[in-house]
Amino acid sequence: MEQIIATVRGFEGALVLVPEAGGDFPEVAWGDAFFYYAPDGRTPEDVQPYGTIVTKDYPDDAASDLDPPGRWRVNVHVDRATFQDLTGEEPRRISRPRDHAAVDIVLPHPVYGPLGWVSVVNPGERTAGLVVQLLRHAHEAARARFARRHPPGPA
Repeated sequence: MEQIIATVRGFEGALVLVPEAGGDFPEVAWGDAFFYYAPDGRTPEDVQPYGTIVTKDYPDDAASDLDPPGRWRVNVHVDRATFQDLTGEEPRRISRPRDHAAVDIVLPHPVYGPLGWVSVVNPGERTAGLVVQLLRHAHEAARARFARRHPPGPA
């Protein structure tokens, strides 16, 4: 998990937030990580992260069984073609049942799969490199969205 966080921190313009106890984030987010494209280093307003790492079950998201020690999940927003390549299904037409607690396998996110998110519980030998690649592509897509919203001014 720390290797993935360090890798994303190395992406140009990346902002990685890892909320800790006593900060401005709700307790449920403590220990998780949120990845943004933010070249000014400030948390973007009205923008969702392009990737996250969660270290525990959330009230509406417990299918990955993240509460036992040592379990965590990387979540990445991907484009439709990538989602299809990785899962064999369209994001809005997910129909096959899956074991979302399985480790080192790319799966549709148990809650946000229909919105184009994939997830991997405890990335390992099979998926760690792919996860970094997906995060890099998601970062570049977030950078492109930022550039469209903030065109350069006159020279």
